[in-house]
Amino acid sequence: MRIALLGGTGDIGEGLALRWAFHTDHEVLVGSRDPERARTKAEEYETELDSRGVEAKVKGFANAMAADRADVVVLAVPPYHVADTVESIEDELADTDVLVSPATGMKRDEDGMHYHRPSAGSVTKLAADAAPEGVPVVGAFHNLAAGRLADLTADLGIDTLLVGDDPDAKDIVRMLAEEIEGLRALDAGGIANAPEVESVTPLLVNVAMNNEGMHDLGIQFR
Repeated sequence: MRIALLGGTGDIGEGLALRWAFHTDHEVLVGSRDPERARTKAEEYETELDSRGVEAKVKGFANAMAADRADVVVLAVPPYHVADTVESIEDELADTDVLVSPATGMKRDEDGMHYHRPSAGSVTKLAADAAPEGVPVVGAFHNLAAGRLADLTADLGIDTLLVGDDPDAKDIVRMLAEEIEGLRALDAGGIANAPEVESVTPLLVNVAMNNEGMHDLGIQFR
């Protein structure tokens, strides 16, 4: 399977790219608005993997080209770029593809981080509204600490919550998530439940900021 990480040069994109290339045989594509930056980061990821004894090919492309080649497209971009990123690649998407949205809207004030709910209700719903008809969207990977994810020496032992209205698409994302060693995927229902899932992220950031040694914390349901 080919996985494209649009915005794959950023923190969450880096973590997912490295983990999928390290733990699985899926082909990983790094996308960016700047194809040269995508190629440079892909080479950096290959170097990191090689240092861990893994020979994996990671390729870098412009976002649209990466999406055109992929079966699963992860929107690893800031929340305010989700809709325009989907619109920029809509001609490259087929109804057999799956879009994955990990972004969470947040804002900060003197008290800490707070959930910034978009007018659509959630960033996942924003992505779903922008997606071409027939292309399913699954919300996943919202609450993962990017630094922990990118550190291939770190044991994860954490959960990710999935929201989506297409059961088959959700099954594909569950499979991909659980192929990452130490990551468990749990079904949190339909996209209507995305606000509850996304709002956990600023909570985790606040806990991390206010407690020593918890900068890479995650959640596990028991």
